[in-house]
Amino acid sequence: MKSKEYTTIMQKILHLVDDGVHVLDNKGNTIIYNEAMSKLEKMQTKDVLKKPFSEVFKNLNKENSTLLKALETRQSTINEKQTYLNKDGKEITTINSTVPVIIEDEVRAVVEVAKNITKIQEMSHTILELQKEIGKPDKAKSTRIKKYNFNNIVGQSTKFVEVIERAKKASNSSASVFIYGETGTGKELIAQSIHYDGNRRDKPFIAQNCAALPESLLEGLLFGTTKGGFTGAVDRAGLFEQANGGTLLLDEINSMPYELQAKLLRVLQENYIRRVGGTKDIPIDVRIITTSNERPENIISTGKVRRDLFYRLNIIPLNVPSLREREDDILILAEKFINKYNVKYNKKILVISEDAKEKLLHYHYPGNVRELENIIMGALSMVEDDHILTKTHLIIEEINRVETEYNTDEICKNGICDYLDNLEKKIIIKTLEKCYFNITKSAQMLKIKRQTLQHKIKKYNIEIK
Repeated sequence: MKSKEYTTIMQKILHLVDDGVHVLDNKGNTIIYNEAMSKLEKMQTKDVLKKPFSEVFKNLNKENSTLLKALETRQSTINEKQTYLNKDGKEITTINSTVPVIIEDEVRAVVEVAKNITKIQEMSHTILELQKEIGKPDKAKSTRIKKYNFNNIVGQSTKFVEVIERAKKASNSSASVFIYGETGTGKELIAQSIHYDGNRRDKPFIAQNCAALPESLLEGLLFGTTKGGFTGAVDRAGLFEQANGGTLLLDEINSMPYELQAKLLRVLQENYIRRVGGTKDIPIDVRIITTSNERPENIISTGKVRRDLFYRLNIIPLNVPSLREREDDILILAEKFINKYNVKYNKKILVISEDAKEKLLHYHYPGNVRELENIIMGALSMVEDDHILTKTHLIIEEINRVETEYNTDEICKNGICDYLDNLEKKIIIKTLEKCYFNITKSAQMLKIKRQTLQHKIKKYNIEIK
């Protein structure tokens, strides 16, 4: 097959790819320009293909174009954030990776792949602006923002009470707190309680999910940016600066990119931050609370969290028990949620029938307290003029019961952690299959966040069909 035919085939294939692809030959002419890149830059493919890059993009040179830089200097650029105006004048933000193709010590071509993250960038800016608004002393606004404290926490089981007592003692300390618990156990509720019942209660409390954004955006969101630090960068305070004097909750710390963890460790050690692209050290006083839905020993052994960082974060460890370990609390929580949704939905449920209690007590609750609340919310949204919550009101799909009995031989052989991980993997696969591999529907059925499910799919190397 001739080289020209290979190029034509590649062009056809790359039109099916979601990311933009732009390839120059060794003379700087465009030989591949796929549909995604065309839509991103608002350029017609016919106006770019087989034409010199410098003539088509006259405002770019090797200083501001990673393609020309790779062609002239042989330097690769990996995951670089770029913000620029497309042909229509709309601001576009991309993550670009550009590499030269070197054969027999000669640059034969350069390849650039661009991922459009404009919407994610806009979301990042929105988060920062909203956090600024939340931090302003506006009484009317503050009444709309729910602030939880230990009075909002319900439970009397021994394990749970021990954790809450330890959390109360931690509230007047500035030491870092590491909260482990399965999805839906109330980790953020405990984190907020530590803040709002502590000596930092009058200062900001800011939460950020580490799995929600790619590394390039998460870094700018946390540490802020300096104008000119990269293309399109502006002077913007990050969440650390906005949380100064208060508390920063880093949710799902086990999903934080590994390289970014080194920068977080330095902040914990030095008590100052440096904005992305900046040279000025900015002192900060921020208490760090982190959460993980994976066991600490797992995230250390698998390298998801740096060992040195973990020791800095785990000064005060809190291990929140699952709801199946808090059987004494199930009916107490159910009554709390009934009272809540009686008011919200204008219902009049007064008691729980014995058959409903039995059904609630015999369920496994893979989604924990959040799932129990969803079950009660669903039940009360459907009742009419009833005063008694019965078994028929409770819609509980036990899709998660992959195994009805524990395999003690397997537990003894591989350990309980591996056994539970394998069980969770089976549950996720079965749910995905039932939902035809629709991530959103599967997450809803499992009663977990969509990004949490995506994280678990990646963790267990589950193939999405």
